[in-house]
Amino acid sequence: MTLSRRNFLGTAAAAVIAGTTPVPAREAGPKKLVLIAGTPSHGPGDHEFNAGVLLLDKCLKPVPGLETVVFRNGYPKDDSALDTADGILCYADGGGGHPLVREKRLERIGKLMAKGVGLMCAHYGVEVQKDLGGPEFKEWIGGYYEHMYSCNPMWRPEFTDFPGHPVGNGVKPFAVRDEWYFNMRFRDDMKGITPILTAKPSDEVRDGPYVYPKGPYKHIQENKGRAETMMWAAERADGGRGVGFTGGHFHRNWATDDFRKVVLNALLWICRVEVPKDGVVSRVTEADMMANLDPKGGKK
Repeated sequence: MTLSRRNFLGTAAAAVIAGTTPVPAREAGPKKLVLIAGTPSHGPGDHEFNAGVLLLDKCLKPVPGLETVVFRNGYPKDDSALDTADGILCYADGGGGHPLVREKRLERIGKLMAKGVGLMCAHYGVEVQKDLGGPEFKEWIGGYYEHMYSCNPMWRPEFTDFPGHPVGNGVKPFAVRDEWYFNMRFRDDMKGITPILTAKPSDEVRDGPYVYPKGPYKHIQENKGRAETMMWAAERADGGRGVGFTGGHFHRNWATDDFRKVVLNALLWICRVEVPKDGVVSRVTEADMMANLDPKGGKK
């Protein structure tokens, strides 16, 4: 099934205003979002990529003009669904084993990005190696987690202000404890990037310990008092859109309405689906939260 983008002429006009390359036209129809969940990782309740992606997918089902395809347990063996995708979510472990980097997939994903496909990476999925994925991720989503440059403490930032950007639509102040990464390796001068979730880490947070390596890092301590960006939206020269979201370590946090809403908004935005004025409204039950957890053993 061939899926849509905006009418080419409308997109081209918008591109002239924005100074970006027009996104290619497709036949009329719903936008297509492909959600890729990583393989099981960490203990029960942590890095529940499969359960998290399926929960987000359930919340997106009522959204008009959007269809979703979910791949569980890592990058799909048959990835042909990506050929007609308008947006991709990768919620998975990163680093050298990042599913979009392994087995020379940077070239595959790069061709999709050149077509204007949107990309969002969440939690560990924002980390790639400096010399393998780093330059690409700066272009595709605006920045990435760089080992020993960025840091990953467990802390509870308070998000109180949101930009006039569709990803922030309807999001109210919230605070949750998570492994919120910060000090990302962003594009120079934050070109084309809009910070979405920002907060000031306390001196205690900057002094560590971080999750790994425990730190503290001198350059993190030297920036005490500076606000940090934990989620951002990026525009690309090819007309595509990218988002990085550093939370998502604890599955339980998806039960927080505004934590969930800002991510759902972002998934619509990367696909060029209009984000409602009040954001994506969704409800989850305790049964929803307990569904699809990986069989890791131990206490959940």
